[in-house]
Amino acid sequence: MSRRVRRKVGRRGKEKVVLPSYPEIEEEVSGSVYNGFVDWTGLPDDTVIQLFSCLNDRDRASLASTCKTWRVLGISPCLWTSLDLRAHKCNDAMATSLASRCVNLKKLRFRGAESADAVLHLQARDLREISGDYCRKITDATLSVIVARHEALESLQLGPDFCERISSDAIKAIAFCCPKLKKLRLSGIRDVHADAINALTKHCPKLTDIGFIDCLNVDEMALGNVVSVRFLSVAGTSNMKWGVVSHLWHKLPNLTGLDVSRTDISSAAVSRLLSSSQSLKVLCALNCPELEGDTNFAPHKYKSKLLLALFTDILKELALLFVDITKKGKNVFLDWRNSVNKDKNLDDIMTWLEWILSHTLLRIAESNQQGLDVFWLKQGATLLLNLMQSSQEDVQERAATGLATFVVIDDENASIDCGRAEAVMRDGGIRLLLNLARSWREGLQSEAAKAIANLSVNGQVAKAVAEEGGIDILAGLARSMNRLVAEEAAGGLWNLSVGEEHKGAIAEAGGVKALVDLIFKWSSGGDGVLERAAGALANLAADDKCSTEVAVAGGVHALVMLARNCKFEGVQEQAARALANLAAHGDSNSNNAAVGQEAGALEALVQLTQSPHEGVRQEAAGALWNLSFDDRNREAIAAAGGVEALVALAQGCSNASPGLQERAAGALWGLSVSEANSIAIGREGGVVPLIALARSEAADVHETAAGALWNLAFNPGNALRIVEEGGVPALVHLCSSSVSKMARFMAALALAYMFDGRMDEYALVGISSESISKGVSLDGARRMALKHIETFVLTFSDPQTFSAASASLAPASLAQVTEGARIQEAGHLRCSGAEIGRFVTMLRNPASVLKSCAAFALLQFTIPGGRHAMHHASLMQNGGAARVLRAAAAAATAPLEAKIFAKIVLRNLEHHHMEPSL
Repeated sequence: MSRRVRRKVGRRGKEKVVLPSYPEIEEEVSGSVYNGFVDWTGLPDDTVIQLFSCLNDRDRASLASTCKTWRVLGISPCLWTSLDLRAHKCNDAMATSLASRCVNLKKLRFRGAESADAVLHLQARDLREISGDYCRKITDATLSVIVARHEALESLQLGPDFCERISSDAIKAIAFCCPKLKKLRLSGIRDVHADAINALTKHCPKLTDIGFIDCLNVDEMALGNVVSVRFLSVAGTSNMKWGVVSHLWHKLPNLTGLDVSRTDISSAAVSRLLSSSQSLKVLCALNCPELEGDTNFAPHKYKSKLLLALFTDILKELALLFVDITKKGKNVFLDWRNSVNKDKNLDDIMTWLEWILSHTLLRIAESNQQGLDVFWLKQGATLLLNLMQSSQEDVQERAATGLATFVVIDDENASIDCGRAEAVMRDGGIRLLLNLARSWREGLQSEAAKAIANLSVNGQVAKAVAEEGGIDILAGLARSMNRLVAEEAAGGLWNLSVGEEHKGAIAEAGGVKALVDLIFKWSSGGDGVLERAAGALANLAADDKCSTEVAVAGGVHALVMLARNCKFEGVQEQAARALANLAAHGDSNSNNAAVGQEAGALEALVQLTQSPHEGVRQEAAGALWNLSFDDRNREAIAAAGGVEALVALAQGCSNASPGLQERAAGALWGLSVSEANSIAIGREGGVVPLIALARSEAADVHETAAGALWNLAFNPGNALRIVEEGGVPALVHLCSSSVSKMARFMAALALAYMFDGRMDEYALVGISSESISKGVSLDGARRMALKHIETFVLTFSDPQTFSAASASLAPASLAQVTEGARIQEAGHLRCSGAEIGRFVTMLRNPASVLKSCAAFALLQFTIPGGRHAMHHASLMQNGGAARVLRAAAAAATAPLEAKIFAKIVLRNLEHHHMEPSL
């Protein structure tokens, strides 16, 4: 896998990233500059406090620790009216340490049950707003104690995930303890009974905003008695009695906004509410199947009442709230925010609408329903972009999360809807998201980075992100001390690094070092950030230059550490893939050797081939395959148990993906270059699974299997095993039928090794026992093999071209033969002296077919421009091959193909300046 999505500013060109400007601070700082240095201690206290106010809680605490004066200023009450603990694991000890600063705390955001338990230790008795998410484990007891200690509470919101362990008893406690409560929004409560709602009615006279969202049962009659309520949401709540609702709720004297989205409300109930309520101005009914299915429903007949549904023009409807008709279309939210003449009632409505729309759109996006493409393209994307500009931080976050989510079609396969992604881009969404990502608020940074990451799966969007300076921004966020921010930023770099054109820019922005540092920083307890960092490094390591930067930044050690110690399969897979890519540049840098020399690297990769997860096994085998190109690594892999592990992997992957099969065969191919390893592979039972893989229909699989069998067949004992296990028919089939020239070539070479005579003495011993029991006929197998080798060679021998070359031996004629016979990929093969010597010896074999095959092989290995052509020419020179080649070229009884190919090989040797002077 090379990218990931989660269901989840800028610069232009080479301009510097523009940060927020604070003229007052700049003026004070400029007055404290001496000889190019800033005397920060000379700043006035109010300027320092203003600087503190621009930082998040963590950075503020770090800055305050620099000196005594700033420590005192850092705990100024005006800096601690709001606290966001979502990025921290807030336990009792941490909360106690913060208590002295939280005397005047008014607003608190937290995440999870442990943080909820710790809230009491903040001793912030004047808290007015509490907002919590990931609240599934929060109990009635915890919530009851929290509200009992914070009687001044005016707003309590828990969600959007379900509060499964909270019941009506906790709601009653809220009512008894918080008489000043104005806003109560709870998600996913099983039952909201009448007595709980009646307690709210009795004890919370200022309660104007109620949300019982995604609940199972809510007492409709009791809600109809909350006369103070102005804004009510029961979105996603099931089992509602809409007949009761329509007959009671229209009587609520102050009800201004009602949200029934994602419910089964009927058109009749909607009609009654809109026609009967005197106070109702906005009814939001997004994604209500029964309402949408009523084709006779007329939404525009209720004057002065707005109905927001999937089938209405939502922004146009909202414009009707304004007296000024210029406020219409896509700019309605922006016009409202910039309005000079403020209307409190209208502000309340629009503020509530921002919240419920952001919540509902996110829920719809998460459900990934079919048939909503038109809505998302015409309205949904535009609405989310409008909401991202809200002054409400939680609305901005949900809108960004909605953008990250609605583009995703298939999270598992990293598939997004290109039309939706490009719609966001066309409407200026990239710049908006990058602006959010540059916010000092870490919650916004995290959600914006997530959206950028998902959208960047689309190549056009990725290009736009890069052009707007997004790579620098993400590289900066990857250095964040907030794990959630760093995780999403790493995900963005992972997806951007898929594009070759972005790899260099990521490296230039310091992204490589940031990603490596993430692995060390979150080496435990951060599976998400580790997977994304390793995935991004894997993509970057595929580039030769970036591969070197990864190694220089300490990436080899970091990735090996993950492969050895991390137990999460996603991290293991990406770490192994990164190591495979680092080891793939053996000819251009030293990373291959460096990975092999890293303590525990090879042992870890061998161990990962036994993982229960196919992706991990595949990438580990791929890494071992690449590493096996280094001589020392090859022997070290074998010493680490690699032969046994890879044979077992090949034996168990008959029903696996082609990718795993290819890498399993490829790793055995790489190890089998060593004769000792080749013998060990045969002894461990590697022949049978390789023959099975050679029968695969996938060209990549049977090509690598043919390569491994070619190497194994060099040893006579293995050659006999291949014959005994039915390998000859499999290789003959490849030799004649594969679409891959390389597969046909290596199958022919394997057959040539098997029947050039060296297997005979083994056969004499083996035929009388096991071979006979398997019905093996060496003579029949030999005839079959030689026939198909001959056919293979002749496919590269055009009679007319060969006749012309034979008659003239002119360079042009020989060059034409060479081009017709050339197998491009064969230039990457590297043979040992023993292998080259065997083909030279084969030129003297009495079988004319083998002479032609040997000459053809030597031609492939010495064609100028081949990666290892000089190496092969040197081996042939040292082995005295020129004399044998001349004899073969001049032999009267040799096939024409053998003679012409031999002459071309001699010319190749001359080209490489390896022909000795006579």
